[in-house]
Amino acid sequence: MSHPLQYSMFPRLTRREMLQMGGLGFGALAYSVLSDAAMASGVPQTDLLPRASHAAAPARSVIFMMQNGGPGQMELFDPKPELDKFDGKIYSEKVEMFQPGSEGNRLLASPLTFRRYGECGTEMSTILPHLGACADDICLVRSMYNYHNNHTESLVSMNTGKVFQGRPALGSWVSYALGTENQNLPGYIVLRDPDGYNTSGTLLWENGFMPALYRGTEVSTRGTPVLDLHPSRPVPDDVQQDNLELLTVLNRRSQQGYEYESALDARIRNYELAARMQLAAGKTLDIAGESQATRDLYGLDDPTTSGYGLRCLMARRLVESGVRFVQIFPPVKPQSQPWDSHNDVKSQNEQICSQCDRGSGALILDLKQRGLLDSTIVIWTGEFGRLPVSQNGKGRDHNRNAFSLILAGGGFKRGHVHGATDEVGYKSVEQPVSVADLHATVLHQLGLDHEKLSFLHHGRPETLTDSVVTGARVVHELIA
Repeated sequence: MSHPLQYSMFPRLTRREMLQMGGLGFGALAYSVLSDAAMASGVPQTDLLPRASHAAAPARSVIFMMQNGGPGQMELFDPKPELDKFDGKIYSEKVEMFQPGSEGNRLLASPLTFRRYGECGTEMSTILPHLGACADDICLVRSMYNYHNNHTESLVSMNTGKVFQGRPALGSWVSYALGTENQNLPGYIVLRDPDGYNTSGTLLWENGFMPALYRGTEVSTRGTPVLDLHPSRPVPDDVQQDNLELLTVLNRRSQQGYEYESALDARIRNYELAARMQLAAGKTLDIAGESQATRDLYGLDDPTTSGYGLRCLMARRLVESGVRFVQIFPPVKPQSQPWDSHNDVKSQNEQICSQCDRGSGALILDLKQRGLLDSTIVIWTGEFGRLPVSQNGKGRDHNRNAFSLILAGGGFKRGHVHGATDEVGYKSVEQPVSVADLHATVLHQLGLDHEKLSFLHHGRPETLTDSVVTGARVVHELIA
């Protein structure tokens, strides 16, 4: 029998008291864990001041060329002789189809040709002569894969890390972590076709659960770069300056007592940034001073290449001016997802390459000539690839299991090909790289730890890669 004094130091608790104390204890424990994770990035949440990265790294900025529509790997970057050999034969493996027309499961040889480029001898399509000319400066990843076969879900995944809408884009994470080196311009700028939006539109540069300060800012390459940037009626500079100073005083006075309202703080900071942009944006985006040689390089005087080429040139000027993250989108004509090739892989790829290849290659070459490539990560990618079987005879359907992308600058290997797909290009089988792996590696080259960089949302630390779920890792094999 127990001694009557055995528990005298531990008073008896009712079940309610025990649960209350235990609940508070677990809550405190959870709070300490969340607080540690939230503070792990060591960055504030509501400004764009330049911030130190977790570690020293070669890159300070990113240019993300989002090739909406799903460029076909076997037409552009990943030659497959087996497709030529077995053209028209029924493929032994049943493929994942997204749209009807591939029911015959018959392999389709590429109607396009390849050649070796550069001293490295990387094989790329002959309809990519300008990107091919950069072969010795690029890292070609042939073993990418994504998580969904639909455009919107895969585009959202490529840009935000998951197929679910409403999360911050990669550019938001980068500007949140590092701020920007130019306080007169946004940290994250989007250059889209002024004629319209590509598939999924603004979903691809949302700030999600972060303050609006980290959302991508659309800048036009036609007319006024930023809508409503200047007053509708001209105001003398000194009067405008007085107005802005008074507005700043009134805003900060109204903010007193609401220091924890991040949305209000972000709105005020956006207004202040807009005021500074009135002086800086026009000057940065004015290409009048560019040489004729530069205009020729980007194809600005050719109607076929001028639109996309101008966006590429503006991207160079923006990172040159200290903008942290610039995103370029392809033309919206003849369709909003111009790399889609359901009907004819030959004519559809030839058309979009004629518009985008020149500017893409020019950007890499121009950055290199100006000494900016080492500190700038250039990403050229679609959201997925295409199937090895034919759709409606001459086209190809979507393929999440395999696609290729280009990485240049920012400490990535040069003249290098990473990974491989199977004999017909259906699946990534050697050294596969997921979208989460790509994001982890890009952050790493910016000096950011993808597991430490977090944002506290609804009581839990969110990360871009969610490595516990995705298994994201830094792909060191891509790094020089």
